[in-house]
Amino acid sequence: MSESPTAGGATERERELLAAVARRFYLQDESKVDIGKELGISRFKVARLLESARAKGIVRIEILGEPSVDYALSEQLSHILGIDGVLVVRTHEGQSSGETRHDLGIVAAAELTRILTADDVLGLPWSRSVAATVGALRSLPPVPIVQLSGALAIPDLHSPVDLVRSAANLSGGVAHHFYAPLVAADPASAAMLRRQPGVSEANSHIRDVTVAVVGIGGWAPTESTLFDLATRSERTAMRKAGAIGEISGVFIDTAGHCVEGGLADRIITLSDEQLTAIPTVIGLVSGADRAPVVRAAIAGRKVNRLVVDAPLALELLR
Repeated sequence: MSESPTAGGATERERELLAAVARRFYLQDESKVDIGKELGISRFKVARLLESARAKGIVRIEILGEPSVDYALSEQLSHILGIDGVLVVRTHEGQSSGETRHDLGIVAAAELTRILTADDVLGLPWSRSVAATVGALRSLPPVPIVQLSGALAIPDLHSPVDLVRSAANLSGGVAHHFYAPLVAADPASAAMLRRQPGVSEANSHIRDVTVAVVGIGGWAPTESTLFDLATRSERTAMRKAGAIGEISGVFIDTAGHCVEGGLADRIITLSDEQLTAIPTVIGLVSGADRAPVVRAAIAGRKVNRLVVDAPLALELLR
């Protein structure tokens, strides 16, 4: 005895399957790969089931308050800065830094999905902005993912290992990750950690990275997590050495040149040479106060794409 179709052209059993897959993907944030493994089907079959769920009205997607891009300002800023691409995200009065970071992450995720191809290798460091971007991703081409830095133990924030694994689950690609802090106790400990097999193995894949997403922080209170964690003497020493900011733990001066020594020697992250060798580096940054370090990052060829908020964009145009 066959099942009769219900509204939408699917049998009751088919609708139950579509609803179950949709619930796990949209509400429980499971990846297509994990869903496919559990059900014994490919991630491509999962994708087709999700498309069918939308087509049959089992899933209805409504976008409320989706961040918007000011394309005219984006084009103007891209021309002024002389870099490949800029996306300026509109903000509203009274918006918190967390809300801005969330909006930048959504826009960056869409841009990352647009530019990545199956021939790319994606690099991800520890960063609140990068975490927001990975959290907003819904799909990726089958690319390998490489961890670029160690982690900070901050409650309620994903480690770079989590970010790399989440991205790899979406892409179905290999995850090259390692367990190490972002900031070691001293330079000798940092050197020892860099020699650990897991860290050195992941580091060996950085040369293959073609696209990276990074956060940019200024060397001032609340402008960089590293600044907030540094001692008073380290803050003073880095400032005297010329540091005005950092990009995933790579410190730079006003010309965009790498600043070494002091706190920099305790950071477990990619090197300045490795960062500048990556063909496409998308910098995520907000706040008008960070304009100087953004200009420096561009001058030093540390980033060549930007996702920024409107206040920063206007300051960069001055």
